[in-house]
Amino acid sequence: MLDEARFNTVANMRASVFFDGPDVRSRYSRFWMLLVLSAIIASAGIVGDSTATVIGAMIVAPLMTPIMGTMLATVIGDRANLIRSLLLVVAGAATAVAVGYAVGFLVVNDVLADTNAQVSARVTPGLIDLLAALGTGVVGSVALVRKDISDTLPGVAIAISLVPPLAVAGLTLESGSITQSLGALLLFVTNVVAIIGTGVVVMSVYGVTRLAREPMAGEAQRGMGRTIALLAVMFLVIGVPLAITSIGISARAIVEQGVHRVAETWAQSVGWEVDTVSTRDSEVYIRLEGPLPVPDTTTLKGLLDAAGVDTGKVTVNLVPVYSVKLATP
Repeated sequence: MLDEARFNTVANMRASVFFDGPDVRSRYSRFWMLLVLSAIIASAGIVGDSTATVIGAMIVAPLMTPIMGTMLATVIGDRANLIRSLLLVVAGAATAVAVGYAVGFLVVNDVLADTNAQVSARVTPGLIDLLAALGTGVVGSVALVRKDISDTLPGVAIAISLVPPLAVAGLTLESGSITQSLGALLLFVTNVVAIIGTGVVVMSVYGVTRLAREPMAGEAQRGMGRTIALLAVMFLVIGVPLAITSIGISARAIVEQGVHRVAETWAQSVGWEVDTVSTRDSEVYIRLEGPLPVPDTTTLKGLLDAAGVDTGKVTVNLVPVYSVKLATP
């Protein structure tokens, strides 16, 4: 048995994350109200490229509750609450995407990764995002079990990204980019699987499974075995695209660094400066600034060719910069 002075009982955990009991109607109304509001706040913050607003949406977002409910129901073998929690996660996610899509209609310009930092941070998830989700899932699960660290939950809400990627999925879908929308959905699914997977492990470590009622113990163990197998498959399914994305990001970073070094050497020789080097798909874009006259780029092309860069996929933007002193004669 868990020490009730330090640990929550199974009944307390159930009351925290399950949508049942005498106050179920108020719990549902609170969930949907906060979900819609958090999706609106997240969408507005993403459109305005405001990190503070997006963080506010993370704190308000209630999706962590049914996700943790899915995890706890799996551990104790409560099939009814497992189905109920899963349906809430799916319905809540679909609602958040729909809110983002609707907000997209109110925006004149497309909300895409090329022009918005909040979007670009959420449409190309990698293995580092899975690692962060795993760590956050552990903290959230421990906070559910232990009374003495339950005050860390606001930090968990900020650390785990649930509603913002769903809002991004809706906004980018409305802007016409299915690829970016799917990338944001992958980030959300990664976070959900990580929370449930780490939660099952944490609950097993703390012995919560043994606290399931004896008549249900066998069913709980069988149900958890099937869920663990399903989670392993899901980790594999999401791990492959995350690994591919991570490899792609690393490859682009190496190319950008190499091009930047060559461009910097050339720019210094002609009195110009490298502003940015970026990649989009397989294309490389170099932006340079400097005084008139605009320098000839033949030497730059030769240097890039010598470095093994495919100059057929390189675009150089030369931006003249000159100053005019408006002094009174």
